[in-house]
Formats: sequence, C-alpha cells, structure tokens
Amino acid sequence: MIALVTGANRGIGQEVCRQLAEAGHQVILTSRNEEKGKKAVAELGSDQISYHPLDVTNDASIAKIRSYVEEQYGRLDMLINNAGIHYDSWQNAEQADLKIAQEAFDANLLGPWRVSQAFIPMMREHSYGRIVNVSSGAGALNGMSGGTPAYSISKASLNVLTIKLAADLKGTGILVNSVGPGWVRTDMGGKEAPRSVAEGAEGIVWAATLPKDGPTGGFFRDGKRIEW
Repeated sequence: MIALVTGANRGIGQEVCRQLAEAGHQVILTSRNEEKGKKAVAELGSDQISYHPLDVTNDASIAKIRSYVEEQYGRLDMLINNAGIHYDSWQNAEQADLKIAQEAFDANLLGPWRVSQAFIPMMREHSYGRIVNVSSGAGALNGMSGGTPAYSISKASLNVLTIKLAADLKGTGILVNSVGPGWVRTDMGGKEAPRSVAEGAEGIVWAATLPKDGPTGGFFRDGKRIEW
C-alpha cells in the first residue's frame, strides 16, 4: 500500500510515517521545508519511507506531488492530512487577528481539501482509498467554549469536510474519517501533555488501514467514535 502523510517532518506526522512503514507500507513523507523533511526521513532510517516536498496551500506544489505519485507508483491508497498550524491560545474570537484565522483556514481546512481533490480521482480508479483528516478535540462542537478561535474553527470545519466527502464517496471503496489524536507531547501540545506521540499516532494509523467494511464519515480517537 502507498501512503502519503502531509506535514510529517516532526511530531505526530513523522511517527505516523514510522508506524505505517513498520507495518510494511510504502510511505511518502512530505513537508514544506525540504531540509527538515529530508532530515526526518534520515532519522527514521527506513527504506519504506521517501521524501517529497509539499505545501498544502500551494496548488502548483500539490500538482507536482500528484504527478510524482502517478509516475512513481500509479496509485495512492492512504492520504493522511496531518499538516496544521496556529494553535492560537493567545487570542479569542472577539479580538482575533483575522489574518491568523485566514492562514489557519488555508492550511487546516483548504489544504486537506485541495490535496484530497487532487488524489481522489486516483483512488476512484482503483476503487480503494483511505483519507484521514487529522483533527482535534478543539474542533468538536460538543463542549466547545472560548479560546483558540482560528485553530478550533478551522478544525471544526475540517470535520464538516470529512462528513461531506464521506457522503460523496459512499460506495466507491474510499473511506474518509477525522481523527483527534488527543493532547499529545508535540511542539504544539507542549511537554505537559499526557499522551505520547506514539499514542497519538496509533489512532491515525488505525483509520488509515481500515478494512473495506470499516466506518466512514466519523470522528475517532484511539479507534473509538467521539462526539462531533
């Protein structure tokens, strides 16, 4: 199986690459920064993992990686939309810098949307695909309160995209789900987070490797459905 992971030069994305490669899948690790991405691949030290640059906010960059995947592999089986920015804990919705919000929406919502649109036709050709949108509990409407407006609203919107794509693709063999990895000890989550990077990645790998009768259009953590 061929997997592509966005924003994978560190943290959860890098760990997802490691776990998928250990399971025997061929993994394309991507990042905006080529130097950091290649360093991440070197750190993982697996022949199953290759690197290709990708900026999910840039149409030309997405077109290049789609051509690369088509020429190199002829298919894509798993797309993990992991790239995300701006956990804006310093602001609230009332006084938010909308430039920050716009950047968050471009990367956290429109980025996965663009990349999914690029690869869904390839998945349709083979009647198989797993699209995993890495979301967050901060994007769950259930229990949502104030704080992190750009991040939370963009992730809530990503969950809506999951529902829409899953409905559009019903019966095609392509499953689309959101996964919230929980509060994980990453650069974004901080050192006080209770969950390890490996624990956060496991639920994403689960969704990326679902059987044909697996769920679609859901929001999960650790393989268990959570409230939207």
